[in-house]
Amino acid sequence: MPRKVAIEFGEPGTSNIKVVLLGKQGFCVKLSVHKNVLIENSSFFANKLSEEQFGLSCLEIDDCEDVESYVETVGLMYCKDMKQRLMKQSVSRVLRVLKVAELLGFSLCIKSCLEYLEAVPWVGEEEEEKVVSSVLRLQGEGVGVSPVLKRVSSDVSNPPNDTLSHIMELVLKSNEERGRREMKSVVLKLLRENNSVPNNAGSADICSETIYTSCRSCLNSLVALFRQANEPEFADKSVHNKEPVVKQIVLEADNLSWLLEILAIRQAADEFALMWASQQELAALHSKIPVVTRYRISCITARLFVGIGRGELLPSKDTRQMLLQTWLQPLIDDYSWLQHGCRSFDRKVVEEGIGRTILTLPLEEQQSILLAWLGSFLKAGDNCPNLQRAFEVWWRRTFIRPYVDAQGNLVQSDSSMTSKE
Repeated sequence: MPRKVAIEFGEPGTSNIKVVLLGKQGFCVKLSVHKNVLIENSSFFANKLSEEQFGLSCLEIDDCEDVESYVETVGLMYCKDMKQRLMKQSVSRVLRVLKVAELLGFSLCIKSCLEYLEAVPWVGEEEEEKVVSSVLRLQGEGVGVSPVLKRVSSDVSNPPNDTLSHIMELVLKSNEERGRREMKSVVLKLLRENNSVPNNAGSADICSETIYTSCRSCLNSLVALFRQANEPEFADKSVHNKEPVVKQIVLEADNLSWLLEILAIRQAADEFALMWASQQELAALHSKIPVVTRYRISCITARLFVGIGRGELLPSKDTRQMLLQTWLQPLIDDYSWLQHGCRSFDRKVVEEGIGRTILTLPLEEQQSILLAWLGSFLKAGDNCPNLQRAFEVWWRRTFIRPYVDAQGNLVQSDSSMTSKE
């Protein structure tokens, strides 16, 4: 049997019209209300109860999607303090009321709902999306929705370069280790999300420029610190007096690793690879610094090799060659410390990245690098990267030579065709 509910608003026995709400599955609610209240508050009811139909004693609303919210919205027409009433409701409940108020043309209720939504916290992304979509629906109807939307939008179309620079600077220059580490993780996550959303090229360029400015600053600081650590009088200092410089080296290396990770995510790290490959002075100073201080520098090199191996960056052949010539041996020298001192270090991934990077070079250069590696590997064993897979690929390319034979035959045939012509 259909479920029926009767509700009376206002002074008992004074109503002069019935509004019947017919909901889903035969649910029916009969409201005893007052014509003057409906007409004063709702353009929908004002049209329905025009002068021609003013004598109407019963009005049916068919296919009512949300009977409960409809009843509550009509009840708000009798409420003296609508704001106080809405404060007791959840955001989702108020959004349902707002939808009905919009259908009824109940402008006072719409205004109160918007004031509520402007002030109350929105919990979670899903709730925020619901609020924004509901409010945007009202935007073209001359309703003042701007105060609500200002929470999620700005008059400035793109985040200014200065703001991004300021965030980077705050994180990079923080001396509080835990806070810096946590915020690096947060910013990295947010930039990943930014990168997954289609964005205009201008915003991406601004962000990359900001990151590279920070990279150059960290790199200049790192070179200056390495110079300082290589001065003769520095070696004579006590451990306590050396500590500030050592800590700053660790910080700058960590900052560069973080910035490189951001650039790799954004597929904008090619310039970083060139910048790092060009650091001959830093690489020369590297061997003169104690390994306990310097090994974090090799984390940057390792990440570049991993990125090239994964195709996250595509530097030129000259850059790849220079990167291997400048930084592979320092990485090999630090390899034991990298395995035991760096929590995020994944030996298998790094070795695969180094091998793949080597194999992108011309065959003669592959041979030169891999033979030099073989000498180190036979001396150091586990304390050296295991590039066996890359060595096997080079061996097949060199001694089995299927590609060279095929290419040679093709070249000969091309030459013969040219001579005939």
